[in-house]
Amino acid sequence: MELGPERSREAGIGGAAGGFAIRSPGLLTTVQDGGRYGRQHLGVPVAGPMDAVSYRVANAAVGNSPSSAALEVTLVGPEIEFRQAARFAVSGAAFPLQLAGASIPSDAPALAAAGQRLTFGQRRRGARAYLAVAGGVAVPAVLGSRATHLGSRTGGLDGRALRAGDLLPIGTAGRMEPLPRRFRSPLALPDGGARVRVVLGPHDAHFEPRVVDSFLTTRYFVTPQSDRMGYRLRGALLPRRTDGHLLSTATPFGAVQVPPGGEPIVLMADRQTAGGYPRIGTVITADLPLVGQLAPGDWIEFEACDQATALRALVRLERALLALERDG
Repeated sequence: MELGPERSREAGIGGAAGGFAIRSPGLLTTVQDGGRYGRQHLGVPVAGPMDAVSYRVANAAVGNSPSSAALEVTLVGPEIEFRQAARFAVSGAAFPLQLAGASIPSDAPALAAAGQRLTFGQRRRGARAYLAVAGGVAVPAVLGSRATHLGSRTGGLDGRALRAGDLLPIGTAGRMEPLPRRFRSPLALPDGGARVRVVLGPHDAHFEPRVVDSFLTTRYFVTPQSDRMGYRLRGALLPRRTDGHLLSTATPFGAVQVPPGGEPIVLMADRQTAGGYPRIGTVITADLPLVGQLAPGDWIEFEACDQATALRALVRLERALLALERDG
């Protein structure tokens, strides 16, 4: 389902008069929810947030469900004008925030009046922030999700990044008073780079042991060619034992593929559903939010761990998020 462009501008979806307007879109701002799961076997990508922790913190701060649609802001923030009273929160990358010219904190709910504008200053740390509004961003669901997948032009607003003049509707929310607390995110934003854990395989046997060692001891850098589909890394090349092709297999979030040129690619939220390049390892789920907060030029290092360690880390993170969503 796609809406015609004439319905995605100032008139808003369905001609709604409320919601909020995009005055300046920033570098790349999209609508994302928890993701379009359950259809990968049909070739439908998942999309969703690059940093699921900050996304969930923003939703928790305004009393939304963990999978409510929000805005993902990348590197340069937008300017937004609220057309109705709204409770909102911003979490993730460190941007100075101002509402109607007054500074407001991140990771905390705030109340905007109709006509007030929210602005993002120059990014200080991290790569992506999430703006949640109480009631969620109420664009139509496509294949069960509101997440924008840019490559297939699916979901969000016409399947694209937001533009100046877009008007987005807000779903029905409960009380408008800000919740009287600040939410403490379990994610420590990376400062110029991050060391993340990987489970080696399933194709590590396609590489000489010295190449695997090089993968685990090299400081790689995120290149400007990186995007929501994948992070292309610059650093030690990872030549394969042979040039033979593999049968295409499913591609999980965080899979580290190695194309023929030998430069690894970390597959991200907008990844394809299957691929035929060998995967030397996969970033563990608990560390994916760190990767999602890396900007071009930031470094990344990989540390091997086993599946049991990966599972324990995920359980700890999920418990922290559930406690935050329950108690704040």
